[in-house]
Amino acid sequence: MRALGLAGKYLVIAIGLFITLGPFYWMLVGATNSSGSLLSVPPNLIPGDQLATNFRNLIDNIDIFQALWNSTIITVTFTVVAGLFSAAAGYAFAKYEFRGRKTLFAMLLVSMMIPYQALIIPQFELFANIGILNSYSAIILPQLAYPFAIFLMRQSMKSIPDSLLESARIDGCGEYRIFFQISLPMMLPAIGAVSIFLFTHQWNNFLWPLVAIVTEDMYTLPIVLSILAGQDNLDYGQLMLAAAISVLPIFIMFLFLQRYFIAGIASGAVKE
Repeated sequence: MRALGLAGKYLVIAIGLFITLGPFYWMLVGATNSSGSLLSVPPNLIPGDQLATNFRNLIDNIDIFQALWNSTIITVTFTVVAGLFSAAAGYAFAKYEFRGRKTLFAMLLVSMMIPYQALIIPQFELFANIGILNSYSAIILPQLAYPFAIFLMRQSMKSIPDSLLESARIDGCGEYRIFFQISLPMMLPAIGAVSIFLFTHQWNNFLWPLVAIVTEDMYTLPIVLSILAGQDNLDYGQLMLAAAISVLPIFIMFLFLQRYFIAGIASGAVKE
């Protein structure tokens, strides 16, 4: 009976693994095959030898390297700056007593419920009036104060003992030194988790860049993928290869920060 239960458990895990990794495997297979091979019946499930051909056709069709560069600059800058802002705001909400703190935090939580689509038009008008559309700044600035990241960092910062911070103040540490040299090093798991969220959000950001970007030299990877998918003569080999290129940085990011991810989420589960 125990062996049967163990076999059932492994079967469920195997099915979940297949459902999770199946689309990625199909994407890699598609990147190495031609459209005709992918659309055949039954479909070809074995990696082919068309990777170089698909790559040449892709770079002839669109400027994939420029889009990759734009997405990298925007996403890395956004992740670093928004992560620092989130940590600072979370620290302030968790460790400082000031008038209106609870009201501001409640407003932060309410802002998480507002559909982003409702902000597109006023945001576009604001950026058009100050003249920074079609630039990196136009993509990076709007969500630097990312509500969920601030919430997660605030919850994690509450786990730092107040007595530790008070001891540092008694020893003569200033507030900046306490934040950067004591609080942040203790919050590495939470920072890792927040970094993954911020990186994935900005890397996959499509709607606002589509509105704010005008020229082709500023296109990001999601926009390029949508252009490929909307072509009349759709080449699935090119599309799958571009999708694989788009997924790779997220995979690398998670690979390096995965040991912080679970610990960071768990550290945010602090009761009020």
